[in-house]
Amino acid sequence: MKKYMKLIGLITAAIGISISIISCSNNKGAQQKFPPTPVVAYQIKPEKAFYYDEYPATVTALNQVEIRPEVSGYITDIYFNDGQQISKGSKLYSIDQQQYKAAYEQAVANLNAAKANLLKAQQDNDRYNELAKNDAIAKQVLQHAQADLDAAKNQVAAAQANVNFVQTNFRNSTIYAPFNGTIGISQVKLGSAVTAGQTLMNTISSNNPMAVDFEIDESQIARFNKLQNKKTNDKDSTFTLQLPDLSIYPYYGKLILLDRAVDPQTGTLRVRLVFPNPNNLLKPGLTCNVRVLNTTQANSIIIPFKAVIEQMGEYFVYVIKNGKVSQQRINIGMNIFGNVIVKDGLNVGDLIVTEGVQKLKDNSPVVIIPAGSKSTPKTAMK
Repeated sequence: MKKYMKLIGLITAAIGISISIISCSNNKGAQQKFPPTPVVAYQIKPEKAFYYDEYPATVTALNQVEIRPEVSGYITDIYFNDGQQISKGSKLYSIDQQQYKAAYEQAVANLNAAKANLLKAQQDNDRYNELAKNDAIAKQVLQHAQADLDAAKNQVAAAQANVNFVQTNFRNSTIYAPFNGTIGISQVKLGSAVTAGQTLMNTISSNNPMAVDFEIDESQIARFNKLQNKKTNDKDSTFTLQLPDLSIYPYYGKLILLDRAVDPQTGTLRVRLVFPNPNNLLKPGLTCNVRVLNTTQANSIIIPFKAVIEQMGEYFVYVIKNGKVSQQRINIGMNIFGNVIVKDGLNVGDLIVTEGVQKLKDNSPVVIIPAGSKSTPKTAMK
């Protein structure tokens, strides 16, 4: 029994010694420091930010009209080719003119007859007035002559109005271009029946210059008011256009108007630009991006975007100070060719990590090395 108790005591002592050795080893390891992490740094300086704000936009014609007939009938002539450039006043369509021409000729004949009756009534009235001066005619006869003259005048007026009406229909049986522009694909063919005011025959749109419409937030109205009042010339690059193939349109735009009211549903306001279109590259309905040059921030803080860390929808950078890094939350703005504008969170002169951020955590020691260098790092700047 005594031997057994002695054995247990030896085992317990051995375990205690082992624990003591392990504890000392751990404490010694805890006292060891990790080596500084090599990083590439960037010192912030004020810069002037030149970049473009982009807005989805749609090309539209400054002048566009749907061609609908003002008289009914059958199409007898088409004077253009689909998609052709046309001039104001050129013929487009003819609608069967026979009925309108016949109605016009009949109306003219009725007018001539009414004028003849008026002439006879005038002569009778003049003669009766002369006879009445000598009391050679009954007063009633003179009154009837005057009534006949008034009726004849009214008949002439009615006949003239009818001539004007049928003449308008006769004239409207030929349709002319209302302005210079491009005509689309005809919706009717020769022999097609058209109805006055209903049948869509074609659409004409002006093509030089062209309008480009886009929406801005109501908070930007003051800025665009200033742009509208700004004096510009043909070489002003404030407004440019990016086409669907991502190419930049070779002509600059001009701001001509802001819409009269903000849309209460979206809180946006429509803006219209005008672009030259000598080569007919811009077509109505084309979707594109308007690029508005932004130079409002004269002394901006711009940093490489690779320095930014995103966590749960927030953005951070590592700021170096006294050889260690601390995580700093920032508010970012527009991306500019691999860089980003910092609206808030950093100051001019701050030193931030641009390469090596993946190996860092708050309060990590660092040393700065040149970008792309594999040499021994130099001491971190304070």
